[in-house]
Amino acid sequence: MKILSMKEGHDGSIALINNGKLEFALEAEKDNGYRYGWASPSTFIKALELCNETPDVIAMSGWSKGASPDGSPIGAGYSGLDNQQITTQKSLGKEINFFSSSHERSHLLCAYGMSPFPQGQPCYALLWEGHFGSFYYIDENIKITKLGNILDHPGNRFAFLYAIADPLFNLGAGQIRLSDAGKLMALTAYSSKGPIDPEGQHIINTLLDGSLDFSCIKKDIFKDSPYYNLGVNNERFATLVAHFSNALYEVFFSFVRGKVRSSAPLLISGGCGLNCDWNTKWIESKLFSDVFIPPCTNDSGSAIGTAIDAQFFFSGNAKIHWSPYSGEEPLRDTIKVEGFTRETYNASRLASLLSKGSIFGWIQGRYELGPRALGNRSLIAAPYPRDNLDRLNAIKLREKFRPIAPVCCEDDMEEYFSPAFPSPYMLEFRKVISPAIPAVTHADSSARPQSVSHHQNPMMYELLKSFKEQTGIAVLCNTSLNFNGYGFINSLSDLRAFAVQNNLDGFVFENDIYLKIEA
Repeated sequence: MKILSMKEGHDGSIALINNGKLEFALEAEKDNGYRYGWASPSTFIKALELCNETPDVIAMSGWSKGASPDGSPIGAGYSGLDNQQITTQKSLGKEINFFSSSHERSHLLCAYGMSPFPQGQPCYALLWEGHFGSFYYIDENIKITKLGNILDHPGNRFAFLYAIADPLFNLGAGQIRLSDAGKLMALTAYSSKGPIDPEGQHIINTLLDGSLDFSCIKKDIFKDSPYYNLGVNNERFATLVAHFSNALYEVFFSFVRGKVRSSAPLLISGGCGLNCDWNTKWIESKLFSDVFIPPCTNDSGSAIGTAIDAQFFFSGNAKIHWSPYSGEEPLRDTIKVEGFTRETYNASRLASLLSKGSIFGWIQGRYELGPRALGNRSLIAAPYPRDNLDRLNAIKLREKFRPIAPVCCEDDMEEYFSPAFPSPYMLEFRKVISPAIPAVTHADSSARPQSVSHHQNPMMYELLKSFKEQTGIAVLCNTSLNFNGYGFINSLSDLRAFAVQNNLDGFVFENDIYLKIEA
């Protein structure tokens, strides 16, 4: 059974599942599209080009019209656990089943279907994102029971904190910038670790008040606060962020702890699942037998989740085989690459250049699921000296307080990070225990590493091993390869343009290495 699934709204995507295998997941922002973009006709045309046959099912993740999740429903709508829509009609010369289920179910089924736990294994599920903040139980028959709504708009409440201190924020009531939540995660490391002041506690109490109508909240209600337009690069604000982050987690933890009745795994879904601090806390809570967060836990995984839901409806199978590298293949759209010489790729050659301070773009194989660069669309450099952090942030046009993530050989994790168990999707914090990697060590001695095995990503693994042979260090800086405000680069022409614009020393595109020609 072939199921082609589409997701409307921000972080739009189109996915194909064929007989239980994820064949591809195309994300609108990837291939140099706008960050958080909607799936466009060009995305749909790409998807059709990759479909060898007419699909048996066309699925659509539910959404809503307008800015509110409570708007008129698109498909099965934003919310609901039992409101699937199924019709049959002739399309593309064939009788096709049309399926839609809610955005809420798309998140839950994405996490369930991609998890390593066998079908029939009961699981708890936490869905927290811009709108939802709820806890569920999924039984052995995949029946989903909501155990409670904990706090609505958790992701939006968190992101709005950035708006209060940022003089540049000027959006209207109930609006946030999707990029701000990740910046807040970085800022917590700069906290003074001291107590929160009364003015900060007032902000926390206001934003975490369960009766707050977030759609009506405006930044100006805090205009008399010392935090109003204080500036985000400020220790006092960072201390507020850390306290707010802990308080928000505690709201959810206190509720969840009272609902867990048996030993079962936890599935984490929704955009808040990208917060490494909270993920680490859930893992360390020991409330659950295991914890799984998919790499596309945000809305980029919703098309996959709805496809899994459709597969379950029609076949009874709620599990899929998948790879984190299920995006498009690289596009070699030009032959002539001016300003660069081309050599056949050699891991030892690149490792030598990186060890001497070079910064390289890196495109290998299909792009990653979700927003994190997992070694196929990366900007890479040595994890030393500390200056490499500033160099990479300058290239990315990012704030100086933002960290750069490390990528490390899985079998070398214990030399650099604690705890040392695998972290294949860069979704947890670890303590850095080695002084040898200062460019990827955050202000609080933490990092969000990606571990790489030979099976998972053989080319990145080989490069890390070559770098270790020459330097004694099995770690590299790894940040996403993209222009500011856009998704991952996927074509050779865009990669060359990025390298020229940012004065990179070179780049790797599949089996070729391109070196900058010095003037």
